[in-house]
Amino acid sequence: MRIRTIATTAVAAGTLAALSAVPAQATEYSSALKIKGIQYDAPGRDSNNCRTGNTDEEYLTIKNYSSSTTVNLKGYLVKDKTGNRFKFTANHYLQPGDSVKLRGGNGTDSDARNVVYRDNCNFMWNNDRDSIYLYKPSGAGADSHSYTKSGNDRDGNGYITYHN
Repeated sequence: MRIRTIATTAVAAGTLAALSAVPAQATEYSSALKIKGIQYDAPGRDSNNCRTGNTDEEYLTIKNYSSSTTVNLKGYLVKDKTGNRFKFTANHYLQPGDSVKLRGGNGTDSDARNVVYRDNCNFMWNNDRDSIYLYKPSGAGADSHSYTKSGNDRDGNGYITYHN
């Protein structure tokens, strides 16, 4: 009987050690949608002129990491640290594995091309650093990321931890 008790205790201790080794950030948010990447500094000289500017070259990529669930973006909110915000007010469906580019400027939203325009010609993201938050329609956090531009980041897509 003593051998069984020792073996059971060893198995339980091993299971507990394995569970405690799981990183805390793995359960940060329970959402299929994650920020995949950002182009925060539009190529060229910044111009928020609606007709000739380049705000549409600034974008945030959001991906549906679910393997089986389609997510409707309607009601999701994206905002930055200073309070700039965009709310998805129309239906836009992301199939499992699909991503969408939320672009600045004006354009035609398209499920087929996976693009949504903010219909605002002002730049949303700071060119040097910012924090971005993605909220579910319920108001719960879905994902967040921060970036900082450094001297060797010439393309303006920053040093951000990208999800696969």
